[in-house]
Amino acid sequence: MNAQAVLAELASALKSGSIEVVDLTAPLGPDTPLIKLPPEIGKNTPKVEIHEISNYDQNGPFWAWNWLKLGEHSGTHFDAPVHWITGRDHADGYTDTLPAQNLVAPACVIDCSKEVAADPDFLLTADHVRAWEKEHGEIPARSWVLLRSDWYKRNGSEEAFLNADETGPHSPGPSVDCLEYILSKDIIGWGSETVGTDAGQAGGMNPPFPAHNLVHKAGKYGLASLCNLDRLPPTGAILITPPLKIVRGTGSPLRVLALVARG
Repeated sequence: MNAQAVLAELASALKSGSIEVVDLTAPLGPDTPLIKLPPEIGKNTPKVEIHEISNYDQNGPFWAWNWLKLGEHSGTHFDAPVHWITGRDHADGYTDTLPAQNLVAPACVIDCSKEVAADPDFLLTADHVRAWEKEHGEIPARSWVLLRSDWYKRNGSEEAFLNADETGPHSPGPSVDCLEYILSKDIIGWGSETVGTDAGQAGGMNPPFPAHNLVHKAGKYGLASLCNLDRLPPTGAILITPPLKIVRGTGSPLRVLALVARG
């Protein structure tokens, strides 16, 4: 089948519903949970603000529109390589310079929801990934690797979503050896349902915050605050992940969509 026929078949499958479009995105607004950094590390992103310009009124009688105030890494968002110091030298590492071809790619979904329910500090290791590969096949190059934790179900409460105490935040994420292993596969990027791509306690790892440190050093991407990964199969879904084309942007809120075959 030639490429044009493949596209025609895709269009037909989307129309019939045999390919479902699954939204992996959390709502974005003033109540969106945002990461909280200790003051000794740096400034925090301000809360999302939505301000009305007009609403079919004297400020614009035939239209409604708003202006926004938000950080690049708010809500469900994309981390570009230049977001982290280890990725700052990638010329194509900004949201306006990254190749568009990389923004549509297959997904491998590793389900750790049971482990996370038992331990919010659960770390996905290289051995876990190898066990997943024995069952579902080797992670292909140029794919997303996503950690399904069902953490997104906490998103309605900032306290539950951030899950912090006097020892810091407690949420699941990848170990250093996990990241080294999946990066050896030449993946597109790493994604998580938590507020960031790292585990809550990742600041104490070596290197600190390895999902950011290692993934962006390799010129790869991150997705954070994903939702509905429980609606994706372990393999076979296609992710659509275009960030806003912000000039020299380090990241962007985005609407992540997945194409999933049904039936």
